[in-house]
Amino acid sequence: MTEKELIKGCIQEDQYHQQELFRRYAGKMLVVCMRYARHEMEAEDILQDAFIKVFDNISKFEFKGSFEGWIRRIVINTALKNYSKKSFKQEQIGLENYPDLPMEPEIYSHLQEEELLRLIAKLPEGYRLVFNLNVIEGYSHKEIADMLGIQESTSRSQLVKARKMLQAMIIDLQKIAV
Repeated sequence: MTEKELIKGCIQEDQYHQQELFRRYAGKMLVVCMRYARHEMEAEDILQDAFIKVFDNISKFEFKGSFEGWIRRIVINTALKNYSKKSFKQEQIGLENYPDLPMEPEIYSHLQEEELLRLIAKLPEGYRLVFNLNVIEGYSHKEIADMLGIQESTSRSQLVKARKMLQAMIIDLQKIAV
């Protein structure tokens, strides 16, 4: 079944097509949810909420861009709504324990993706959200600021702090491995 046939079936609220759409995309989107959630149950809840929105709004998909990208955007927006503007706080974590280390990309290269995602999940909520949106999803600081209701400078600051914390965690992990 083509993607277009699948979408048209979902627009007609055909249960078979809806199940097939979920089967095709749920795994990839759960990975996205895991980047924004603290644990798997929370990620699964986000995924369920997001797919309800996908099915409710599928008739609005205009066949102009990537369907998977359209779903991903709904998933990310759903994850972000879990963190209302009121609960989104700029964490004031003392970085004195994390000296200014040069950000060297090769420090990440040896890590398995799963290990890196596990470390990212340990970041404070605000740092994790900004890191995921900028580094993994590719959003600009202006877009992140608009999405989260924060200043661009806050987005930049939290990204720098997230990277420093992540680098320190990786260095600690390397020390343990030696």
